[in-house]
Amino acid sequence: MKTTQKTSRITPEILDQLPSPVWLLEEHLLEANLKMLHQVKEQAGVNILLALKGFAFWHKYNIIKYYLDGTCASGLHEARLGAEAFGGEVHTYSPAYKTEEIDPIAHLSHHMVFNSPAQLDQFADQARAANPQLSIGLRVNPEHSASPAEQYNPCAPYSRLGTLSKNINEAIVNNINGFHFHALCEQDAEALEGVIEAFEAKFGHWLKDVEWVNFGGGHHITRDGYDRERLMEILRAFRLRHPHLAVYLEPGEAVGWETGSLIATVLDIVHNGIDIALLDTSAEAHMPDTLLMPYRAEVRDAGSPGEKPHTYRLAGNTCLAGDIMGDYSFDAPLQIGDRVIFEDQMHYTMVKATTFNGIPLPSIAILRKNGTVEIVREFGYEDFKGRLG
Repeated sequence: MKTTQKTSRITPEILDQLPSPVWLLEEHLLEANLKMLHQVKEQAGVNILLALKGFAFWHKYNIIKYYLDGTCASGLHEARLGAEAFGGEVHTYSPAYKTEEIDPIAHLSHHMVFNSPAQLDQFADQARAANPQLSIGLRVNPEHSASPAEQYNPCAPYSRLGTLSKNINEAIVNNINGFHFHALCEQDAEALEGVIEAFEAKFGHWLKDVEWVNFGGGHHITRDGYDRERLMEILRAFRLRHPHLAVYLEPGEAVGWETGSLIATVLDIVHNGIDIALLDTSAEAHMPDTLLMPYRAEVRDAGSPGEKPHTYRLAGNTCLAGDIMGDYSFDAPLQIGDRVIFEDQMHYTMVKATTFNGIPLPSIAILRKNGTVEIVREFGYEDFKGRLG
């Protein structure tokens, strides 16, 4: 997960203005991503939605909404956030809806996607009655994916996500307006091309009977080296084959990719066979994907163990023995009070963070394009206590 450090505008003077730990969004980096996505949207003739599950930082929706078409939600609360804070189209998909959620979600949504024929049959009429303008979709499983991690592969064997082609019939298709699939995870245009080929092979004969198709998320469009020209060629070719269909993409990570960091402070340094720097943040509580996926977070100005003269294990400030970010090397010895900048921590990290062990959530701040810093939120005891009763 290489980052583009040269574009960051964090200076020592800015660090002095920040609490610790803190998520810091750099506004100019977010806008650069949005311009890339908008180019794809305009030149390929598709619609692009922000996936709230990956980037729910609603304070910047006032910028994002000028570049993208709306949001996609995974349930009632995200649908409400999209409708209230973003506007535009709201598309909602859940693996399984509750009866009491149907009416409020239908009222908030433009598209409502069901995961199975059973839920479609149970709830489609109720949803349409609640919102006669609602467009109904079915998530399908193209049974093709090159996902780099099995726990992030929606098309893995025995997946609960999406309906297989053998379980679809004419009555089902007559009850929907579109198809949705999601099969990628941080992948390139070539991977999408393979999924589209599998999707058309299994579901293509039904496409004449629907109005739209949603290609889901996982498109790493804003990553350095991603072939956006190839992506646009693939999208335009699909639209030429199916000119009556509206096409949607719903990236989340690509919006927040490399737009900000998690900045922590060294609290103590202990030695037990190796030098260990204890930080005021936590891999378990604040960076869970580094343990789940897993992946090694990049640290600014640090190298691999032994690459630079001084190697440290960076560790979190909870009682979990495995609360470890990894081993990194530095040009100079770390000192208590030094800041450590974990790159690319704006997407997924913020929405997954917890207050495990009573550790406070990092503050949230924005580095604006004019160089000023806005402290958006700081968290304390009441945030920890309140979520428990």
